[in-house]
Amino acid sequence: MQHIIEGFLNFQKEIFPQRKELFRSLASSQNPKALFISCSDSRLVPELVTQQEPGQLFVIRNAGNIVPSFGPEPGGVSATIEYAVVALGVTDIVICGHSNCGAMKAIATCQCLEPMPAVSHWLRYADAAKAVVEKKTWASETDKVNGMVQENVIAQLNNIKTHPSVAVGLRDHTLRLHGWFYDIESGDIQALDKNTKSFVSLSENPDVFFE
Repeated sequence: MQHIIEGFLNFQKEIFPQRKELFRSLASSQNPKALFISCSDSRLVPELVTQQEPGQLFVIRNAGNIVPSFGPEPGGVSATIEYAVVALGVTDIVICGHSNCGAMKAIATCQCLEPMPAVSHWLRYADAAKAVVEKKTWASETDKVNGMVQENVIAQLNNIKTHPSVAVGLRDHTLRLHGWFYDIESGDIQALDKNTKSFVSLSENPDVFFE
């Protein structure tokens, strides 16, 4: 904990004074253009990977970058999506998975989750991805896990389209959806291509999007 406090003290002394005007402008309002939904994994930092300043990304993070389908009793993820689209007017939503995801590895390798019943319940929202992955043959466990991550991104994109605010945005062409797979070791991002329904290098295809 000490190094976290020391980090704050350094921020307060060295960083904040240099960015004082930025934080002053953000004190009363925010105007992010994108909602970024990612895993809680400590190795994926959305603002670092995308090089965005404070105030530019509205972020949801949870185990497995899960987006439950819209239902009669919306939870925190649903409420945050609605707020981002309706109140903040974001124009883009990114759902980003990552290599070696612990949540997806637990599903792909059938790990016992009895000691973590809440996690087990939560990961049921990835059942559609699991069904696709189980029908395929994989060369290695790593390939299977990363395949699970990518299929889960697709599944969560399908889930998010059930949310009324997102459906309206897609209908009115005021909102775009993006599916990303971030490779921790290489720093590369593969993005889901709308036309081919496959993941392609974002650095080579910067204009690609899902819907």
